[in-house]
Amino acid sequence: MSKEEFNKVLEEKFITPIHFSYEVEKIVLREKVNYIDGILLYCERENIEVEAIPKLMTKPLKEKLKIDANRLNYMKNRSYSRAKLPL
Repeated sequence: MSKEEFNKVLEEKFITPIHFSYEVEKIVLREKVNYIDGILLYCERENIEVEAIPKLMTKPLKEKLKIDANRLNYMKNRSYSRAKLPL
């Protein structure tokens, strides 16, 4: 078995971060949902525990998730400075 064949079999048996991100992107585009819902749909369809997701996320997917979370007001807006003037 060549290295390429081995890698293909490995990817089919185990979810890699790249495969996970690709599948979530497909769901987001096909279902017209945000990334949060896309991740949850994928987990539901594949019987994956949500707690396992951080290990499967690529950096671009994390950024898109963060943008969605900010847009939906799920995260505190950190664009302002926390510095306070002494009074």
